[in-house]
Amino acid sequence: MNADYRLEFAVTTSDASRARAVASELGGSLYVDERDEGSRLPFRAMLTTVTDDVEPLAALADVGLYVVCRRPIIPRECSVIGLFPLVRRPDLTHRQADAHWREVHAPLALQHHRHMTHYTQLGVVQRISGPEIDGFALCGFDSLDDLRNRFFSESDSREVITADIARFADTTRSPRRLIATQTRY
Repeated sequence: MNADYRLEFAVTTSDASRARAVASELGGSLYVDERDEGSRLPFRAMLTTVTDDVEPLAALADVGLYVVCRRPIIPRECSVIGLFPLVRRPDLTHRQADAHWREVHAPLALQHHRHMTHYTQLGVVQRISGPEIDGFALCGFDSLDDLRNRFFSESDSREVITADIARFADTTRSPRRLIATQTRY
């Protein structure tokens, strides 16, 4: 295991206000999507933290609670995060999908998302509650414009990335992405 990897909890919730309060109490990183499309989002906020006090997390987790392995690929701070929940293809085990995501997709992402200034994979180690999710990709950019208009670097990047994602993820079952801001507590 890479020395930069660490286990932490990830809570997904529809209640961004309560998530801020719990993040303030326990510390960690809070990702909140402030768009007015809340009813169409799989969740409104995600809190990641290292703690031995699980009760506040369980109380907050109206969508899901997971133990995740944080794998920083590009650990730089950024303004805007594209947060992509990942559900594996049904013909793959979690371990197979996660290995492809980590070993094959991460290098491709670095090559085809050159404007990305932050990239972290949160591989789900254990689902405590909520929908079956295999991971969360945190793709950071310096601006919303960069996320929307410079997500792909080359003319063929969209096709290359889309084809690779289809090798390990079920894009029809993977929840919709969030566009979030990150606050560290």
